[in-house]
Amino acid sequence: MTVVSDILKAKGDAVVHSIGPDDSVFDALQRMADKGIGALLVMQGERIVGIVTERDYARKIALKGRTSALTLVRDVMTTSVMFVKPTQTSEECMALMTDNRLRHLPVVQGDKLIGLISIGDLVKDIISEQKFVIEQLEHYISGQRS
Repeated sequence: MTVVSDILKAKGDAVVHSIGPDDSVFDALQRMADKGIGALLVMQGERIVGIVTERDYARKIALKGRTSALTLVRDVMTTSVMFVKPTQTSEECMALMTDNRLRHLPVVQGDKLIGLISIGDLVKDIISEQKFVIEQLEHYISGQRS
């Protein structure tokens, strides 16, 4: 069973992209576009104070008639950020994401942010695990026929 630390290792030296709460939503959108990502952690120093996503923009800026250049990240970010520990399993993370309709989970060890996993990271891991099990079963079955 895969744990979060294994997923982070497989991702390599992936940088966790962030923005400050006093930056504009436009700056957040620009950073997401430049990096090809859908969310940024909102950091104040070393502390996670929120997360801002493309969904936040769609629902809290575009649909409300606000402008991204004049709105601060703090005004649209989600402040109740759920996180996981490196020892949690991919299944636990998937359940947490599914139950809470999340697409990103910061990974925290003690008080320190050590990574970020996405729903895509989990799906990739679970598919890889299932492929391995299928290959093992096929090998076992073909050995029984000999």
